[in-house]
Amino acid sequence: MTALLFAMVASFVAAIGARDQLLVARLAGALGAANGLLVVALTSSAVTATTAAWLGSLLARTMSESAATMFVALALLLAAFECAWPNRERVPREPTRSLGAAFIVLCFRQMTDASRFLVAAMAVVFAYWPLAGLGGAIGGGAAVTMGWLSGTALEARLPLRRLRIGLAVLLFGLGVITGLSARGIIA
Repeated sequence: MTALLFAMVASFVAAIGARDQLLVARLAGALGAANGLLVVALTSSAVTATTAAWLGSLLARTMSESAATMFVALALLLAAFECAWPNRERVPREPTRSLGAAFIVLCFRQMTDASRFLVAAMAVVFAYWPLAGLGGAIGGGAAVTMGWLSGTALEARLPLRRLRIGLAVLLFGLGVITGLSARGIIA
């Protein structure tokens, strides 16, 4: 149960202002909040979170405890880097109405986002990867649902860039501390 809760919270927080959430919000604003877009976004979140957790569990089988801790540190640092990376994507002028295309784009964006790095880390740390995947799917799904509900108002209401930078600083600090503890430098 701990894997589910940690993955859910980490996934949701890391997805605030992320590329997938912004894409869903922009598409919902341009096309209207169609139920098909929400289903595609939720399905993509579930598929990518489950995949990240499963891959994390495969890695965990081959690692010692200190190597697993170092993997978590690297996942935290990668998540920090992804959060700090500026999102310079333009608002789609004539977005496609193809839900299949939206699904593919969302899957590719989500497989390399901070949220999925953290889900993989939770699967490495905790023994039961399906709960980490479920938690990541719930957290990521909540974030894209928030984008779908907000539409274009999401970017106007929240200081997304400042939130992402603050999260990047927090994740970087946690990654450094975790890495130093994995190396035995701090206890």
